[in-house]
Amino acid sequence: MSTFEWIIALLLGAVALSALARRIKIPYPTFLAIGGALLAFVPASPSWTLEPDLALALFVAPVLLDAAYDTSLRDLRRNWVPVSTLVVVAVGLTTAAVAAVAHWLIPAMPWAAAVALGAIVAPPDAAAAVAILSQVKLPHRIVKILEGESLLNDASALLIYRIAVLAIATEHLKWSEFAPTIVLALIGSVVAGYAAARVMPFFLMRITEAPSAIIMQFATTFMVWIAAEHFGLSGILTIVVYAITVARTAPARIPARLRVPSYAVWETMVFVLNVLAFILIGLQVGPIWTRLDEAVRWEYCTAAAWILLTVILVRLVWIMCYGTTLRALIVRGIYHPADPKVVSTGKGGLVVAWCGMRGLVTLATAYALPEHFPYRDFIQFMAFAVVLGSLVIQGLTLRPLILLLGLKDNDPVGTEVAKARAVVYRAALDAIEDDPSEEAEILRLEYRAMLMRTDDDPHGGVTNGELPSDPLRRRAIDAARKAIFDLRATEVIGDDAFHLLEEELDRAELSAGG
Repeated sequence: MSTFEWIIALLLGAVALSALARRIKIPYPTFLAIGGALLAFVPASPSWTLEPDLALALFVAPVLLDAAYDTSLRDLRRNWVPVSTLVVVAVGLTTAAVAAVAHWLIPAMPWAAAVALGAIVAPPDAAAAVAILSQVKLPHRIVKILEGESLLNDASALLIYRIAVLAIATEHLKWSEFAPTIVLALIGSVVAGYAAARVMPFFLMRITEAPSAIIMQFATTFMVWIAAEHFGLSGILTIVVYAITVARTAPARIPARLRVPSYAVWETMVFVLNVLAFILIGLQVGPIWTRLDEAVRWEYCTAAAWILLTVILVRLVWIMCYGTTLRALIVRGIYHPADPKVVSTGKGGLVVAWCGMRGLVTLATAYALPEHFPYRDFIQFMAFAVVLGSLVIQGLTLRPLILLLGLKDNDPVGTEVAKARAVVYRAALDAIEDDPSEEAEILRLEYRAMLMRTDDDPHGGVTNGELPSDPLRRRAIDAARKAIFDLRATEVIGDDAFHLLEEELDRAELSAGG
């Protein structure tokens, strides 16, 4: 079978697995992991390779930008304490524990290589958790904590990973000499990401054709990542700052006819990149397995079980200890949070702890190891085993666990949407209030009806197909769009509510010939 035929067959297989996953309500990365494992043992499977240096740029950069673009700064600030502890403490403890277990299992393994393994398997992946969380109504705050963690934990894990790789390369790494460079790189990454977000849109907004604009979006993402890496900065942190900054200004500059296809293409590419990552790492595991004799295979499997157990238990113990400690401090009057809801219940903490599935970033980082890195085969095998094990064990049991615990969501996003929708359509009415035409009167009646439905049903949608398609309606939509920008800027609504209303107005604008 030719390479092209293999690609078509694997993409079709991934689509079928994704459809099956949705039907039985499990995260699609779980099936991708199983498929990647089976592919490693398929006779005459392709032997595809990718330059290790390209792995992080190809797989992580666009996926991270897509996640960061939708991140709500308001919710991130509100939950900065639990998010920061997961990003820093949980990742650090997991890295240290896995490194200790790996060195205990293989005493000859250099500590730097063991730390690199720990950093590779430390950051959880959001794709699998989000696939489950979209099927159940978890409390909004738990979802925001998990999204914030998945956005930033890659940066902390990859910082440790790069230090470990550099330690192997230089053999004599002195922290006193290296620490200032790390600090400058972190500060430089924030500055570079912000500067790129201010400069790039001036070039992108000049492109008015959807295909060209989408290509430039991807090209710009890779350019920002490559430039950051070239100057010794953190590609992940630069991309995160770049995406969050662009997300605050791009919606006002990009018309709906570009934004709607752009979102669709990005969602598709994130799925394709997940598929390719599982395929490529699965193809690396096959040759590793065949090179091992029976005794060593058993040792590898035993080591994988120990490391997987370590990864799961460290996260579980830390999160439960963190929540228990905070609740005890509150009871004794030592800690007085402004909002008591910032402290998760025991049930909420258990769900957060169990949302520790590993995925794309772990696979890409393992693949990115230099060719002659010590114990590279062992590390890649462990990384794939942790991804597969966590997706199967936690991915298949997360939804039943959530249903068993009976956690409920009071739907704060729906409440914000209802409030904002009333403001938005009143702004649209005001924009055409002085127009005496018959079309304006028809449009005013439709918008008044929309406001009445909003009062009766806060979650009611907008019927766009019957609205007149003329410049008058576009003028009203422009006013409504400005209203939601103001509501987000003043933090009356968060980004989740903003994007839902933005989608409504995009549909209305497209139906009006926008």
